[in-house]
Amino acid sequence: MKRLLMCTFLMFTLVVSCGGKKDIKRESADSKIAKEAFALAETLREAYQKKDTSAIEKSTTRDGFRAVAGVMRPFDTARLSFNPVWVEIDGGTVQMNVQWSGHWLKGDRLAEERGMAVFVLQGRPLKLDKILRANPFKYPE
Repeated sequence: MKRLLMCTFLMFTLVVSCGGKKDIKRESADSKIAKEAFALAETLREAYQKKDTSAIEKSTTRDGFRAVAGVMRPFDTARLSFNPVWVEIDGGTVQMNVQWSGHWLKGDRLAEERGMAVFVLQGRPLKLDKILRANPFKYPE
């Protein structure tokens, strides 16, 4: 009886461990676009913190550049964090909902803000075209 149980257990273990080839799933086009959108948001965040307007200009359309650089306020240091929440892909337009929070230091004054923005991205490669809702780049006020 013990042998029968031991053989059954051994066969079960072999079947489970050698269950066949695992299918390798290829990354979908939408997944690649979403990753590109996340990388673009991170590039914009870093460029903003460094006050690098040339990097911002490379990552935005003409309207997008106005949405970022046109509303930038002077600051000594900034710490901005983005948390992408949702990406919606519709043809050539990508809308990425981003929850953000930031800390800005100007002189001895510390400003803290947070909000939800919608980055509208277009083109190949993706570039920021518009910012809907709470623009994180317009602080400190």
